[in-house]
Amino acid sequence: MITNTASGTRIDEVASGIYRISTPVQDIPGGFSFNQYLLVDEAPLLFHTGPRRLFPLTREAIGRVMPVERLRYVGLSHFEADECGALNDFLAVAPTAVPLCGQVAAMVSVGDVADRPPRALAEGETLSLGERRVRWFDTPHVPHAWECGMLFEEHTRTMLCGDLFTHGGADTPPVTEKDILGPSEVFRAQMDYYAHSPATRATLERLAAAAPTTLACMHGSAWKGDGGKLLRALADSVERADRQ
Repeated sequence: MITNTASGTRIDEVASGIYRISTPVQDIPGGFSFNQYLLVDEAPLLFHTGPRRLFPLTREAIGRVMPVERLRYVGLSHFEADECGALNDFLAVAPTAVPLCGQVAAMVSVGDVADRPPRALAEGETLSLGERRVRWFDTPHVPHAWECGMLFEEHTRTMLCGDLFTHGGADTPPVTEKDILGPSEVFRAQMDYYAHSPATRATLERLAAAAPTTLACMHGSAWKGDGGKLLRALADSVERADRQ
């Protein structure tokens, strides 16, 4: 559903109760998208805020599904403008909301920058949102940033996977079952944002073991299918590239 015709911002349900908010931009040749994910429950969660300049568009999209004031958690994978640039803007309009992040992010950045103390999650820790529950995975340096981490929503088996599988295009479908590994690896070859940690395979294997069936990508389409298989294929692709 288009929520702003001027910007092309839209909101679409990609799994039960999980909505992808996407704004297309032309900052990168070929187009690009900034996605946020809204989990609607008793304690609603927004994962990624988008850059601060997109705050009015993201807020408008959330309002099509629920009052933005109901937000309880504003989550991020790592500290970067498209992850949390609008964090304090959301805290200002949602009076009971708190930042949600990993312990390292809370220590090195969020605890200082955010207008409210963060709820910091440890590796493997779960958090109830009401009917559903999310689990935190520490993923240091995968794909980048020491404080990086992912959230897994257990009811729908949706992995909020941050910058993994980033693929270009300003007009990508909300959700797809088509290949995203190929396009994401082409994108990475042109603008490599991976840290190439020696623990990359082990980290991706931990994510794969959760057996996600939806991958909620921050840039591009969300993806449905055998997420464990795709995450292991990504590990193989990264290792092949590192050997070349």
